[in-house]
Amino acid sequence: MKIAENVFGYRTAIANIAYIAGLGPKKEDWVLIDTGIPYSASFILKNTKQLFNEKKPLAIILTHAHFDHIGALQTLVNKWNVPVYIHEKEIPYLESKKKYPKPTPLKEKGIMSFLSPFYPRDGIDFHSKIKPISREDSLPFLTDWKWIHTPGHTEGHISLFREKDRLLLAGDALITVKQESLFAVLTQKKEIHGPPAYFTPDVETSFTSIEKLHALEPQILYTGHGGPMYGEDIRKGISQLLYQHTYENVLKGE
Repeated sequence: MKIAENVFGYRTAIANIAYIAGLGPKKEDWVLIDTGIPYSASFILKNTKQLFNEKKPLAIILTHAHFDHIGALQTLVNKWNVPVYIHEKEIPYLESKKKYPKPTPLKEKGIMSFLSPFYPRDGIDFHSKIKPISREDSLPFLTDWKWIHTPGHTEGHISLFREKDRLLLAGDALITVKQESLFAVLTQKKEIHGPPAYFTPDVETSFTSIEKLHALEPQILYTGHGGPMYGEDIRKGISQLLYQHTYENVLKGE
């Protein structure tokens, strides 16, 4: 689906990917954001062919290295032979040198939460063509965009923001569906939520990241889970999420 000018989205079962097009001197280049769930490579390749014919991307950018965002990575890199950009703090997880923390299925109840102990939390032993995102100029081909470090869900999670239309690609820093609920995932009911609770070890840091994104005043929002949102619904949704979190902390005496 078209999200905004030169930005398209595609859902691989439970996780979204995004395409940023219109890049380069001739505005013919593009990049892929995340690579979906395992075994989604054939669907992604079919979709990219429809969008861009046989033109391969300049690069793949990963918001983080959870299994549902790197599922097709190895196959796509083998096919395209392009660099992979990821925050330097995520590289050990991508390379299987570190494992993500164990899930917490009871933090937020729901069938997707209860299934989380069965989700992979190690990397894919991926080592080829990794480019660390660590400096402001780490993504030189995205001249109209800036990347933002949004940790909490993972150590090196990043989001992307385009100032001209205030478009935010938030990854899992915040999402637009209640990912813990199978019913919500199936119906794709649009609601702004924090990152999936079962895979978010540092909740307080994640809400600091959400506050950072809220300050950008996004007008278009596309996330790693859920459909796109626009305009005032975004501000209201994030404001309500932050208020609820503060209220819960007060009740707990924090």
